[in-house]
Amino acid sequence: MSRTTQIFCASTLYGVATLAAAIDSDLFTEPDRRVLLVFNNSTTPETTPSLDEMPGFEPLRGHFDEVLSWNEAIRPFHPGSWAPRSNDIPLFERYLRLLWNLGDDRVELALESIQVTPALTVAQLFTGAPVDVYADGLMSYGPTRNKIDPLVGTRVRRLLHLDLVPGLTPMLLTEFDVPAQVLPTDAFLKVLGELTSSVEELPTVPDDAALLLGQYLSALNILSPDEEEDLHVRMMRGAVERGHRSVVFKPHPTAPARYSRALETEAEKLGVELTVLDTPVLAEVLYEKARPALVVGCFSTALFTASAFHDLPVARIGTELLLDRLTPYQNSNRVPTLLADALLADLEGRKGEDPIPADELDGLLTAVGFSMQPQIYPSLRPAAERYLAKRFRQRTRRYFKRKRLTALGLPGGVPQRLAFLPRNSTARRVVRRARAIRKAVQR
Repeated sequence: MSRTTQIFCASTLYGVATLAAAIDSDLFTEPDRRVLLVFNNSTTPETTPSLDEMPGFEPLRGHFDEVLSWNEAIRPFHPGSWAPRSNDIPLFERYLRLLWNLGDDRVELALESIQVTPALTVAQLFTGAPVDVYADGLMSYGPTRNKIDPLVGTRVRRLLHLDLVPGLTPMLLTEFDVPAQVLPTDAFLKVLGELTSSVEELPTVPDDAALLLGQYLSALNILSPDEEEDLHVRMMRGAVERGHRSVVFKPHPTAPARYSRALETEAEKLGVELTVLDTPVLAEVLYEKARPALVVGCFSTALFTASAFHDLPVARIGTELLLDRLTPYQNSNRVPTLLADALLADLEGRKGEDPIPADELDGLLTAVGFSMQPQIYPSLRPAAERYLAKRFRQRTRRYFKRKRLTALGLPGGVPQRLAFLPRNSTARRVVRRARAIRKAVQR
C-alpha cells in the first residue's frame, strides 16, 4: 500500500498558524508524512524573507515533517505568474514527485486562494489529489474570484475557516457545494500564544496605546502613495481625538520607510508618543504581548481577530473611499472592505455610519456576491433582486455601482427604458451643450 503525504501550502505566517491550529484540532487525518510548501509571492521574492525565516515561525515548524519551497522548485519563474502548459502537467508532476521524494505516494492538498496561482497551479499539477481549502482571511466570505475548472473545483472536500464574523457563512466555492467548517478559536489562540512566546525582538508597547495597522494599499494600486500617507495621518488624528496619547504603528512589511517618517512628523505636531514596529510580526502577536486600547485599520483581517478573538475595541477608516476606488467591481478586496465598513465603528464618528444590522448582512453579501460574479452564481439573482428592492438606501448605496446594477438589470440601476441614454450620441451632445451654457452663465 502506498504512503499518504499531505502537502500544506501557505504564503503567510497567519496561514501557517491557521493550518497548525487545524492539525492540533485533528481536522486532518494522520498521514505518513506532512509537508509544508512555502510560497513567497512578494514582488521581488529574492530580496524578501520567506515566511519560514520570519520571527515566530519556529514553534510552527514542529507541526510538519519537512518544509519545502515552491519558489526553489520553479526558479527562475515567479510563483504569482507561472503555470505549466496543459500538455506539460504530467511531466511537471513527475518532476515534483522526484524532487520532493514523493514516489508513488497518495497526495492530499491543503490550499489557500485556490482560484489563483500558485495554489491553483499546485492543484492542477497533482491531478486527482483531494483538496481541502483553508480561508486566508475575510475574502472567503465573498464569491470565488475566478471561474474554476470543474476538474479542480469538484475535488475540494471542504472550506476550513476561522469564525471571524460570527454567524456568517463563507460564499467561497459554494458553486461546487463545498461545505464550510469552522476551525476552533481556542486552538488558533493556543498556536498564537506559542508563536508569541518565541518572538523576542519586539519593542515595548504601552498597554493603553492605539494600534494603527498599515496595509500598503498603494502597492495594490488602490491608493496613491500620498493618499496612503494621508490615510495613516488620519488614523493618528482620529486616535488622538479619541483621547489616546500613545500610538503604535505597524507598517506593512514591504511598505516604504517614508510612511513612518510622515507619522513621526505628525506625532511631533500632536504631542503624542509614537512607536513604529520594524519587526515583521503578526498583529495578533501584539494583541498577545500587550493589550491595545484601540485597533485602527482599513479592512485588515487583524481588525476582526482583535474584535472577535481578543475582545479589543476596533475602528475603521477610509473604507468608503476604497469601495469607490476598487476596480474592477469584482475585485476580491471588495468584500473584506465591505465587512469592515458595514460592521466596524467609524473612527471619525461621522453621522449615518451606524453598523449594518446583523439580520441584513446575509442579504447584503448575497446581493454583492451576485453583482460581482453573476456568471458563477446565477441562482442568486432572485435573492439579490429582493434585497435591492427593499434595502437599497443611502447607507448601502456605496456597496454597489449604478453602472453594474444597470448592466445586470437589477433594482437601483438606471431604469430599463432609460438605459439607452449613456450610449446615445444625441443625448450626450445635449448634455455637453447644457453644461457649456451653465458654465457661461456662472461666469
